[in-house]
Amino acid sequence: MTPDEENLLRRAIELAAAAREDGNPPFGSLLVGPDGGVLAEECNTSLTDSDITAHPELKLARWAARELDPATAAGTTMFTSCQPCGMCAGAIERSGLGRVVFALSTEQLGTLKPPTSPSSFRQEGPALFDEARVPVEGYYT
Repeated sequence: MTPDEENLLRRAIELAAAAREDGNPPFGSLLVGPDGGVLAEECNTSLTDSDITAHPELKLARWAARELDPATAAGTTMFTSCQPCGMCAGAIERSGLGRVVFALSTEQLGTLKPPTSPSSFRQEGPALFDEARVPVEGYYT
């Protein structure tokens, strides 16, 4: 990691501190373009926005998908205070961002917060394959 990249990662950590000061979970991210300039910054606002999806990584991925052409998106780097969760990782992949650099891993984060209980919802399936495949067939070709 270069000194400039370390500074960008420190900025993500500053954004995480700002999120916490505003009463939100302590996560922050920024998106850097192919030229090294900061394109956008976000903090977690899940509590103040009453939106469980208001993670900074997801907000930046959505912004990039809306505002950047695919070639530019592929040349970006997201700097984020913590490794993206599954929801955010999926959005980052679909938005076409090129790279993510994070400070804390998911495992490290787990050592800093109380243990969570296993998922409380049940998933059942697959079911009705022949019916469910009809609207999907041919879409991805």
